[in-house]
Amino acid sequence: MKNIVVLISGNGSNLQAIIDACEQKKINGTIRAVFSNKADAFGLERARDAGIAAHALGASQFASREAFDRELVQEIDAYAPDVVVLAGYMRILSPAFVAHYAGRLLNIHPSLLPKYPGLHTHRQVLDNGDEEHGTSVHFVTDELDGGPVILQAKVPVFAGDSEEDVTARVQAQEHAIYPLVVSWFVDDRLEMRDGAAWLDGARLPPQGHAAEE
Repeated sequence: MKNIVVLISGNGSNLQAIIDACEQKKINGTIRAVFSNKADAFGLERARDAGIAAHALGASQFASREAFDRELVQEIDAYAPDVVVLAGYMRILSPAFVAHYAGRLLNIHPSLLPKYPGLHTHRQVLDNGDEEHGTSVHFVTDELDGGPVILQAKVPVFAGDSEEDVTARVQAQEHAIYPLVVSWFVDDRLEMRDGAAWLDGARLPPQGHAAEE
């Protein structure tokens, strides 16, 4: 069984999807710990309810981002993770942190990357009148939301949609594809090399794995 550590900052709905997938044996791994940079994150309650070690580490205790990340690495490594999963973790990671977990650090981003890196993606989609939106699971590199894409899911955007409508539609897809990608990784089907994501020995295209229609 592979060891999984999850980093969150808020509600933890993607964390819950991964917890459920582990319990249903859809992921051949165990979430050893959940870390949050916010002590009041509801995701920590989700972890405790599932019997998972839950830790809050606040940035205010540290002189710099690098110092915070050094401590975080030490605490994560106590759980010997095979993969570190960012599930709504809202802090920018230091290059040293990213380098330490290179090739085993996953993130989910609510847009069809490379479109709309950063924050407020749903608002940007609505402001720009896009008819299509979605979410991307990718390996993490030093470039913000710029690592190789593994899998994307698309959703339609309808006239009259609110930001809440779009958010709910995207999250439903996130909860489906993120556990799937984690399962690929723990089953040794997925890796990052040569600046790309590889699945079952085949290099994935820039938009990631294309699901059969």
